[in-house]
Amino acid sequence: MRHIVDAGYAPSISEIAAAFTVSDDEVIRRLRALEEYHGVVLHPASSEIWVIHPFSNAPTNFWITSKNGGWWGNCAWCSLGVAALLDEDVSITTTLGAESKQIIVEVKEGKLLNENLYIHFPIPMAKAWDNVPFTCSTMLLFDSEKAIDDWCHRHNMKRGDVQAIQNIWAFSKVWYGNHLKPNWVKWTAAEAKAIFKRFGLTHPIWDMSATQSRF
Repeated sequence: MRHIVDAGYAPSISEIAAAFTVSDDEVIRRLRALEEYHGVVLHPASSEIWVIHPFSNAPTNFWITSKNGGWWGNCAWCSLGVAALLDEDVSITTTLGAESKQIIVEVKEGKLLNENLYIHFPIPMAKAWDNVPFTCSTMLLFDSEKAIDDWCHRHNMKRGDVQAIQNIWAFSKVWYGNHLKPNWVKWTAAEAKAIFKRFGLTHPIWDMSATQSRF
């Protein structure tokens, strides 16, 4: 995580192998174990790192910049998460509904400056890890609930939960705020469910079994 913050990209398999003086095969074995833990998403063919939440190691519709660098976020939620874990002023450039209208979301001195924006969550959290890049690609920003309804009709997508961006910003600070701390571990599904409830995320989209497996 620290590498992608500092460099702007995730280390390659060969870079990790050199850093720890192990073979590429050993790195791949451990990365696959980390993927099983839901710590990363790997490219299916190469096993190189694709996603380390909240960062993407491949281009997305969310470009985040600060005075210290630039990164891709996986989705609207993740992009706010990048702002939360960096704890510095950032700008998030994206397009409404991944279409043509570009907007810039700004966080300054810990405050989200944008209002009247909404995030659509169409994929059930219980299925989020079935295909992480697809799930994240659908968590988009809109400027009205009607725009979400129109978008869902236009793209044959079932409407899910809709949340005001200010609520997801508050949620993201709790969800991602400790990701750079050395003792941080991923939330269990039970912990995740409790955090969802704390922020009023009670739509069926957010429902999942309260297990001890990592979400």
